[in-house]
Amino acid sequence: MLDPQLLRNSLVETAERLKATRSFTLDVAAIESLEAERKQIQTRTQELQNLRNTRSKSIGQAKAKGEDVAALMAEVASYADELKASETRLIDVQAKIEHIALNIPNIPHESVAIGADESENVELKIFGTPRVFDFAVKDHVALGERHNWLDAEAGAKLSGSRFTVLRGQLARLHRALAQFMLDLHTDEHGYVEMNTPLIVNAESMLGTTQLPKFEEDLFSTMVGDSKRYLIPTSEVSLTNMVRDEIVDDAKMPMLMTAHTSCFRAEAGSYGRDVRGYIRQHQFEKVELVAIARPEESFAVHDAMTRHAETVLEKLGLPYRRLLLCTGDMGFAAIKTHDLEVWLPGQNTYREISSISNCGDFQARRMQARWRNPATGKPELVHTLNGSGVAVGRCLVAVMENYQNADGSITVPEVLRRYMNGMEVIA
Repeated sequence: MLDPQLLRNSLVETAERLKATRSFTLDVAAIESLEAERKQIQTRTQELQNLRNTRSKSIGQAKAKGEDVAALMAEVASYADELKASETRLIDVQAKIEHIALNIPNIPHESVAIGADESENVELKIFGTPRVFDFAVKDHVALGERHNWLDAEAGAKLSGSRFTVLRGQLARLHRALAQFMLDLHTDEHGYVEMNTPLIVNAESMLGTTQLPKFEEDLFSTMVGDSKRYLIPTSEVSLTNMVRDEIVDDAKMPMLMTAHTSCFRAEAGSYGRDVRGYIRQHQFEKVELVAIARPEESFAVHDAMTRHAETVLEKLGLPYRRLLLCTGDMGFAAIKTHDLEVWLPGQNTYREISSISNCGDFQARRMQARWRNPATGKPELVHTLNGSGVAVGRCLVAVMENYQNADGSITVPEVLRRYMNGMEVIA
């Protein structure tokens, strides 16, 4: 969430920035009214606490002198009733302010272009040249269904629409991609591999901003009275590792990676990519998360982008890097790079990784801090996350870019050691 001081001391300016960069309308009047009420109640609460403490001390002194304390005790009792009511009102007003604050998006960094939607994103880089085929190109659905490798009907029978079963050599290729990515990020890029829960509590979802705003996009489960959520990405579990922690400066920046299943209900997105393996309710990602000092977070962001790009480059997949404009950025981000891989079957680039610097936005919710050696005091960290990369979408890209005229798929050289030396799946 945003620094509360922005809402208390720079409310109008903050509202203007949010309107200009996010097209987000902040209800200034409502916040001003609640803040005025909060100050009034807080002042009275403190007065009552002081009166209670002062009178309680007077009771002790009067008792020591053998004086009658009945009147003083009655006065303290009257303060207690009003104080309890005042504290209850203060909690209620603070909760209303927090609810508003939790639904306010982050303010983009000044280096981000102001734009309304994805059409105004800025292309920063293009890698590789799309392959020229001498036969009719098939998309991944046609390639997968031909050998019963990609079975949406089986997925629908088991779970419903947007679930898919992978079979045989394609399932193995999918596994090989994940193993390749993990080895690359741990061995060459210095990430610590983690194995984290797929089901998390509400505090974890709140910490990385999925709650309360995006609850309709989440799968949840109830066991007794306990509600938990299936992770939409291991960003949630990895980033929350530092929730309510003070990280040692010597451990910064912390780099973590995990290969997990991810679950997204994607409410309201039906009709988009219904056919095929692009947009599933259950999919797999190799996630990259960094916990960084504030002054180094933009350098870490650039490095993480390169780490994700390296996956695509070693696989020989054409891609482009975009700087997202303000209108296309995620809720928590101050700056985001998207990587889009070339898909011959669609004759276009499609997103395969999104790498975001969230500044201290998530850290403030999580109270994730580090001890600054220059001051000796705990300060909020910066959190970053990105796909390194989405395994399913990478599988689609490999299938389409490495397809052959007979419907077989050449295995990229870097994956063959994970495929027992197999050069082609057919």
